[in-house]
Amino acid sequence: MSKQPRIVAELGRPETPEETAERKAEFSKKYRASQNFRNLIAALIVTLAVVAVIIFAVPRGEPASEHNVDVPGIAADVESTMQRPVIVPELDDFWRANAADLQGGATTVWNITLAPADEDERGFIRVAQAFDADSSWAPQMLGGTAPTDSTSIGGLEWDVYALGTDTDNNVSYAVGTQAGEDYILLYGSRSADSTAELAESLVPQIRSISEAS
Repeated sequence: MSKQPRIVAELGRPETPEETAERKAEFSKKYRASQNFRNLIAALIVTLAVVAVIIFAVPRGEPASEHNVDVPGIAADVESTMQRPVIVPELDDFWRANAADLQGGATTVWNITLAPADEDERGFIRVAQAFDADSSWAPQMLGGTAPTDSTSIGGLEWDVYALGTDTDNNVSYAVGTQAGEDYILLYGSRSADSTAELAESLVPQIRSISEAS
């Protein structure tokens, strides 16, 4: 027995082949639209989930603080190694220490690099204590420049090195003085007045080093 065509209630009669094809095409169109909408919602949910993971799973600690160089601690190790006192700048609100280390070579040197704590201030000064050295050592650090003058700072006589602004290492000014068996050199890109102010703060320690030699 052949199967009778299904009567469509809305039509009151069986669908024609053309109507059946149109109905199926319309159903497919709505289905695809529904699937696209569902896929969009699913993608949005996944995106929000990923964002939530990034926000809540990543550690929310305090911002990293600036690197602080423990100059007194490093200096204590250097004094133990060299068996003699070393210069330790007493930093105030103006200066911060960017580096401090002991460098070997033909002359062993204790170095501290200082820069203004205020980022609006420019320049730097390196404080170098050359062990068992004199003023003949300084030109090695200053591109061969010999003392151009001398000045009195804190009651001590200091060699003055005026290098100008065309040096490879950005050093434009330096002063140095003898501290017993060692030579103390302050050199960098700060002004003569700024360098002299730092030098004067070191005078008590320089006198102590001289007396201990």
